[in-house]
Amino acid sequence: MKHQEAELLALGAGPSNLALAVALEELEPELATRTLIVEQHENVAWQRGMLLPWTQSQVSFLKDLVTLRNPQSRFSFVNYLHSVGRLHEFVNLGSFTPYRMEISNYLLWVAESLTRVRIQYGRRCVAVDPVLSPGGRIERWTVRLADGSTISCRTLMIGAGRDPHVPEVFGTLPRERVIHSTEYSRGIARLDHDAPHRVVVIGGAQSAAEMLWATHQSMPNARCTMVMRSIGLNGYESSKFTNELFYASFVDEFYRSGPEARRQLLGEMHRTNYAGLSPGMLETLYRQIYLERLTGQERIRMITMADVSAARTEGDEIVLTLTDRKSGRRDELRCDVLLLGTGFDRRMPSLVRGLAAKAGLDEIDVGRFYKLALPAGSDAACYLQGVNEDTHGIADSLLSTLANRAEEIVGDLRESHGTAELLPSFSLPVAS
Repeated sequence: MKHQEAELLALGAGPSNLALAVALEELEPELATRTLIVEQHENVAWQRGMLLPWTQSQVSFLKDLVTLRNPQSRFSFVNYLHSVGRLHEFVNLGSFTPYRMEISNYLLWVAESLTRVRIQYGRRCVAVDPVLSPGGRIERWTVRLADGSTISCRTLMIGAGRDPHVPEVFGTLPRERVIHSTEYSRGIARLDHDAPHRVVVIGGAQSAAEMLWATHQSMPNARCTMVMRSIGLNGYESSKFTNELFYASFVDEFYRSGPEARRQLLGEMHRTNYAGLSPGMLETLYRQIYLERLTGQERIRMITMADVSAARTEGDEIVLTLTDRKSGRRDELRCDVLLLGTGFDRRMPSLVRGLAAKAGLDEIDVGRFYKLALPAGSDAACYLQGVNEDTHGIADSLLSTLANRAEEIVGDLRESHGTAELLPSFSLPVAS
């Protein structure tokens, strides 16, 4: 067993915590030396499960980890391109939206460029326990890791994202036959790509469409069926007027809005990110379906306005019961592999819910600067990143506001604690 102590512990080396690390190194270098990030994987990667070579971000490269906060930062995406000798090629590409792989490489480069904030890999958090005073105030946090070790900290930063949403109807199916988009690359690699698989994709947004296309292209003998509740595939709402809702300045406006206004804003903003496809993906799929109908070799099928009302296994097959939303008629659809483009659980992550229950919180309430409301007088602090759409708007889970959010959190840390109260040193692992 090993134990460590840190002043600030960040869970997850994704974009949120990397943006925070950059802000700490530039704005609060003393606190940066007392900051530790733990990452469950062995390296940094963006959207690991869907890191397909042809996929692109829908966000401008200028919305990187730092540029909108500090355009002169050495941690910018432009400086990354310059450092690896590819700036001219990117400029010549003439695109504001980099390939997903390029953003992932940029994040890895940032992680490797940090000089004060430490990152430890292969360390998965399994639970967080509050250290309580006799009066019920939270003094510190003890984070338990999968390898049995623990880390104690005063400030906890949770930026590991939401839990994958696996609809209850699929809960009894064999895990090896059901692949969520977060595990697509690894899950699909286990299959025989030359076999005549019958593949069903659940969902009608970007990740579902990307899995459909990737499977169709990599498995030449597979038949792919896409099942969705909507009337058909739609494009993103991407007007320049709508995109102003992703400005960092809009967070204040959203946060101050009443419940009804927030519901309307979230409903309308949903179409800008979660309920549509990129224009290129729409065009690619439609042309492929057209060509297959033309040649009589149809391998892609769309089933629209259908609910999966039941799912079971029968021998080696998965049997789905589909209910037509127009007529109420039920039909069976049999397949070998099920791909879930069902997104993420709308609730707070299970790790956060468990932490809140142990801390005796009746509700999970997050302030304007992303700090979890704890019992009065608590010395500890906990910040939540990327899971605050209900209070901070849909951009909270995207790249758009990372740089400015990191600056706001660092400012709140400075105001709440101050560097004079920091631990005297960063404690290295010791045997216990």
